[in-house]
Amino acid sequence: MNAVNWFEIPVADLERASVFYGRLYATELQRNNDFPGMPMAMLPYVEPGVGGCLVKMDEARPHADGVRVYLNGGDDLATILERVVPAGGKVIVPKTLIHAEIGYFAIFADTEGNLLGLHSMH
Repeated sequence: MNAVNWFEIPVADLERASVFYGRLYATELQRNNDFPGMPMAMLPYVEPGVGGCLVKMDEARPHADGVRVYLNGGDDLATILERVVPAGGKVIVPKTLIHAEIGYFAIFADTEGNLLGLHSMH
């Protein structure tokens, strides 16, 4: 059993954030307006994997403090990390080796002010 099932990244501007994450993952995020007052944009995932979305709602605001979500960096997170600055974000911690058996991580700030991580084995 995976401990994580779903996550939501709070955003102030759903369109701006959707473009940012779409550029990182070279895809168009799918919009979901099924929940009144909570417009969402779905991040790419393959079932039965963990899913997540960008969400704009009064109860959750973008922030750099608190829980940090690490997104899948693919085969080599450098590919996605290279897209952060051109897409409007900022690299906070560059690609860094954790351990040969654990892989690499990096931390970036998105266009909304959230700090998120990337992880990959290479």
